[in-house]
Amino acid sequence: MAEIRLTKVAQGQTKIRNVPIAVTPEGFWCCPSPVVFQKTLKAQNPLNKPKPSSSPLSAPTKTTVQKKQVPVTEKKPTSTPSRPPVVPDDHRTFASDAPSLGTLVHERAPRPKIENLPRKVAIEFGEPGTSDMKVVLMGKQGFYVKLSVHKNVLMENSSFFADKLSEEQSRLSCLEIEDCEDIEIYVETVGLMYCKETKQRLIKQSVSRVLRILKVAELLGFKSCMQSCLEYLEAVPWVGEEEEEKVVSSILRLQVEGIGVTPVLKRVSSEVGNHPKETLFHIVEQVLNSSEERGRREMKSIVLKLLRENSSIPSYAGSADIFNETIYSSCRSCLDSLLSMFRQAAEPGFTDKPMENREPVLKQITLEADNLSWLLEILADRQAADAFAVMWSTQQELATLHTKLPIVSRHQVSCITARLFVGIGRGELLPSKDTRQLLLQTWLQPLINDYSWLQHGCRSFDRKVVEEGIGRTILTLPLEDQQSILLSWLGSFLKAGDNCPNLQRAFEVWWRRTFIRPYVEPRGSLMQSDSSMTS
Repeated sequence: MAEIRLTKVAQGQTKIRNVPIAVTPEGFWCCPSPVVFQKTLKAQNPLNKPKPSSSPLSAPTKTTVQKKQVPVTEKKPTSTPSRPPVVPDDHRTFASDAPSLGTLVHERAPRPKIENLPRKVAIEFGEPGTSDMKVVLMGKQGFYVKLSVHKNVLMENSSFFADKLSEEQSRLSCLEIEDCEDIEIYVETVGLMYCKETKQRLIKQSVSRVLRILKVAELLGFKSCMQSCLEYLEAVPWVGEEEEEKVVSSILRLQVEGIGVTPVLKRVSSEVGNHPKETLFHIVEQVLNSSEERGRREMKSIVLKLLRENSSIPSYAGSADIFNETIYSSCRSCLDSLLSMFRQAAEPGFTDKPMENREPVLKQITLEADNLSWLLEILADRQAADAFAVMWSTQQELATLHTKLPIVSRHQVSCITARLFVGIGRGELLPSKDTRQLLLQTWLQPLINDYSWLQHGCRSFDRKVVEEGIGRTILTLPLEDQQSILLSWLGSFLKAGDNCPNLQRAFEVWWRRTFIRPYVEPRGSLMQSDSSMTS
C-alpha cells in the first residue's frame, strides 16, 4: 500500500497538511490535477457540510484499500514566528486552517482559488519506507511532485528509466524530469508499473484519458502499458467522429516497435481487397430491390445523405467515373423493368383482369419509377446526370404507352421528367440542345396530362419550382423552337387553366425577345445587307 505525505518544516513551527488524493484499486496514490484538488477540497471542508459525521476525519472509505489518515495539527505560533519555506502563507487553505470538529461555524468559508492551491506534493509507491530513489516531476505553472519509487520496478517496466538508471549511474538517488506536460497522467502511469493487471485498471476510464496514458507510456517506453491501452481501445466503443479521429491519429503516431496497432486500426480500415465500387453497388442494389416501404425510405435518405456529404467516396480507390457507371447500370436495369411493366399494363384486357393479377404489375411500376427518381437525384448531386437526360429523352415508346395507363399508375413517371426540367433550369444538368429539344418534345405533353394529379396527389411536388424549371428549359432553345413549344402550351393552358403548368414568365421572355427588343435583325435583312456590301 502507498501513501501521500506532505510536510512543511520551519524554525519554531511544524505543520502537516492534508492533501486531496485519489486512491486506485491497486493500492497506490495518484496525484489529481489542480481542478481536482479544488473539487476535493470542497468535499473535504467540514464548513460546507451540516453533519459532523460527514467530515473527512470521520467519514469511512468504501474502497478496499485502507487509507492512512494524516493527522491535522496546528501549534500556536511563538512571538516571532517564521514563514514555512515550502508553501507561502497565502496558500494555506487546507484542513490545518479549519476549526476543530466541536466548533460551530456560522460563516461560509471563501472558495479557494486555483492559484492558492498547494504546488508541491510527495507520493510514495510500494510499502512505506522501502523506496530507494526519488523522481521529481516539474510541471507547468510551478506544480511539483516528488515520487518515492523503486529502481528495480522502474527499470523492469520502462526503457526510459532503464537508460537513465544504467550501471554507470546506479548510485543516482534522485532524478528530475522537467517540463512535464501532463503531470497527473505521468504519476498515474508510474503507478501502473506497480500493477499486475494494467488492463483491469483501465476499465471504466474514458477514451481520452487512456489516450493520455498511452502518450506518456510511449515517452517512458512502458510497452506493457501501451499494449494494455491498445487492447482497451480495440474493445471499447468510440463515441462520435471527433473521438474516432483522436484515436486513429494517436495510434498512427506511435513509433515504438513490437507494439501491435493493427487490431485497433482494423476498425477503420480493411485488409480485404474488395473494391469500394462493388460494396456501393451491393448497397444500391439492396435498396432498389427492397419492397418494405419504411426501411426502403429511410435507407434511401441515409445513402443519399452520405453521398452528398462526400461526393467523391470512390476517388481514393479509382476514378469517380467507375461509380457513375455503376449507377447508370442500375438505371438501365430499372428502365428496362419499367418499360416491361408498362407494356403489360397497356395490353388490351389488362384492366379486366382480377386485382390480384394487376396489383403486382402496378406496384412494380411504382417501385421502378421511384428507383429511377432516387438514382437521378444521386447523379444530379454528383453532377453526372447529363447522360440520364439523354437516356430519358429517347424513351418514345415509354411516352407513347404512358397515355394508355391510368393516371394513378403512371404519374410517378412524370415526376422523373419534372426533376430533369428542374435540374436543367438550375444548371445542375447541361445536356446538348438536341437533347433538351427532344426531352421537351417527348415528355412535356405527358407531364401536362398528369399535372393536376401531381399537384394534389404527390407530396414532394413543388409547382413553382417545376414551372420555373420547364420555362427556363424552353428558353434555352433557339427562338423558333421557343415559339413552337410555347404556342402549343398556350392552347393547353387556355383549356385546362390551373391543371396545366403556368409558363407565363417564359412566355413573357419569349414575347420580349420576339417583339420588343430583338437582339439581331431578321435573317432575310441580314442576307440583303450582305449582298449589297458585296456588290
